[in-house]
Amino acid sequence: MAKKILFLLVVFFTNIIQGITGFAGTMLAMPPSVMLVGFDTAKPILNALGLLSGIYIVAANRKSVNKKEFLKIVAVMTVGMLAGFALRNVLAGRERVMYILLGTVVILTAVWGIYKSFLRKGGEHGHGKAVSALLLVSAGVTHGMFVCGGPLLVSYMTGKVSDKQEFRATLSACWIVLNGIILADDIRTGLWNKDLLLLFGISAAILFAAMFIGSLLCKKMSRGLFMKITYVLLIVSGALLFIK
Repeated sequence: MAKKILFLLVVFFTNIIQGITGFAGTMLAMPPSVMLVGFDTAKPILNALGLLSGIYIVAANRKSVNKKEFLKIVAVMTVGMLAGFALRNVLAGRERVMYILLGTVVILTAVWGIYKSFLRKGGEHGHGKAVSALLLVSAGVTHGMFVCGGPLLVSYMTGKVSDKQEFRATLSACWIVLNGIILADDIRTGLWNKDLLLLFGISAAILFAAMFIGSLLCKKMSRGLFMKITYVLLIVSGALLFIK
């Protein structure tokens, strides 16, 4: 019970940060959640919460979705996700390897984010076709394995969708489809049961409360400061997986 309460606190605080920074909520939540309740509980719940938040955002901004980018992202990432599913199945029962892979992905994402946001000069810019394709496929593989493809997808969309509302709506629309595919696979493999549904219901209520608080804090606090805090927390949480 204590671990489930701590898991709910993780959901709460990481989604406040998600509301402020606009990204990394699931990736930040995944390492401590896996350590607290296990991969087979953390992954389906965090995936479903991402789906729920996507529906919440798109419902109010559906006209802002960039349909061309949406279709391209969903098509390419779905292929990557299928590869991610296959890799996850190959590694089934080898939790130590899964944790090390997840920790590595989280730490590398944080280091790249720090460089891109605070060290690289010249601001944000788009990528060439080859790099864009690699980012999308990699995002799909990472999302299929760990539900953590968000930062790579954000990196792909940089320079392609400049309007903030369009960016947010398009990203959220992608999560509805992609997380929906993962949800269907989780149901197929029997991960969802009565206990998981109960924990998800509580988590969903906490998600909406955290998103509301995050949106309020976003207007009053420095997004840059919270991004720095987020990247540091990502490095710490990723490193913890190496000693689990």
